[in-house]
Parts: sequence; structure tokens; C-alpha cells
Amino acid sequence: MSKWPLWAVLTPGDPARLEGHVRDALMLETDEEDGKEPSFDVISGSGLYHAIVGTNPNDVGAELQIAEDLSLQFDEPVYSINRATDPWLIMSFRNGVGAVEDVGPEALAKSLGCPLPESKEHSDLPMEQRLRHVALVEGVRAQEAYGILEEESGEPLEPGHYRLEDTPQGLLIASDTGDIGFADINISERRPIATAYGVIASPSLDIFFVNILRGGECIGQYAQPPREHSSLPRVTEIKGERVPERILSALGIPAKWFRNE
Repeated sequence: MSKWPLWAVLTPGDPARLEGHVRDALMLETDEEDGKEPSFDVISGSGLYHAIVGTNPNDVGAELQIAEDLSLQFDEPVYSINRATDPWLIMSFRNGVGAVEDVGPEALAKSLGCPLPESKEHSDLPMEQRLRHVALVEGVRAQEAYGILEEESGEPLEPGHYRLEDTPQGLLIASDTGDIGFADINISERRPIATAYGVIASPSLDIFFVNILRGGECIGQYAQPPREHSSLPRVTEIKGERVPERILSALGIPAKWFRNE
């Protein structure tokens, strides 16, 4: 695996068992069966922790479920790192419960004795690998959503942390950072009557996902390229549209938001 990893999980455990767990989570066949180079690697650390790193953009987000599952097996926290977003999303999981951590991924990995491979600054990450996350939420207005997000944060939100805009299609949620985190999930969970469309895409839209959320759960996912082994319910269209550009138009989300214009 030579590409720069987009996601990682830092965890205790036996490296061989960890590899089997990740294969099951990603629903991958063994190398002997499919003849393909795996899109992840398990790197043994110098102490208790080891690093699981992945390069496939289609698997971004799987690190959360992997870390959550592994945290149920160990007394020590398990960490997930999403390096495809700006800024990176770092989370710790203890007994299946996640919390966002305000720490750099490189410093965290080194402190645990399992430094990440091919360290580089985020500004060096190719633009085509920088995924951005925005959402449309139907059934909630900006003022109500702001209150929900502030309650979830537990403190006043910094200016620019979220950009909320009421539109004819619904509430648009974006962020100056390019990543709204769990805003779409949190709002849909707190307002079960609302339907959220969380869009994660690359600047060229060649990587394009839409998660349809209701009650905090994903009830359907549109994926381009298709995720053959996804456990989420698959949909082939959003609002009657099948092409990323037209899907964004139907949701009222400007394509320029993904190009950082």
C-alpha cells in the first residue's frame, strides 16, 4: 500500500486479529481469493497500540465504526482519524461511545508509539483527495438548528463554524472548514421528522456520497463510485436525479462549495 492514507484507527490488540476485523468490517475477500492489493494496512507499533491505515476514498467513514467496535473489546480508548477532511477529524471511543478530540493526528499517533506513515502537512494533500461535507435538511429552520448544534457542542459556536441558510429546498449547512462533522446526524436525531441529506464529495465530484438520514440513522446511501460491499441501504437516485451535478442542483447545494470557491 503506497498511497498516503486517508483514514486511520489507533488501537490495542493483536495485529493479525486486527487485520481480520478490518477485512470483516470492509467486507473484503482475502488476497488469495481476489488477487488485489488490500486498501488498508496494519502497522505494528512499539508498544500497546497499533495503526490501521486505509487509502480507499470509498472507505472513508468506516474508521468510525471500526473504532467503535474495537473500543468494546479493550479497556484503553481507541482512536479514529479522518485525514480526508479539513481539518482532520480525530475521535476517541470508550466502550462504544465517541468523543471529538482536539489533538493533532501526528502527535497523537507518536505519543501512542505508532506513528502514521508518510507524514506530511495537510496543505500538501492533493486537492482531489480533500473531501468536503455539507448537508440539506428538510423540516428544520436555521434558528432551531443553530440551537441544537450549540447544545450538542456544549458551548457557544465560533463564527464560521457553521453556515446555516434557509432556502426553498430546506436548510443548507456548510462550514468554513469544509466539514460539518456530525451536524446533519445530530439534527436528524434530535428532530426525527426531519430528513437530512449529507453530501460528501471531492472538488471534481468524482467521489460523491449522499447519506439520507432520518432519526439519526442512515436510511439510504447514494455512492459514486458505487460501494460494492457497503452495509448501508443503497439508492441509485436522489430527488429523481442520478448524476452528482444534477443531484446537487436538486438539493439546492452550489457545486462551487466543493471547489472551495
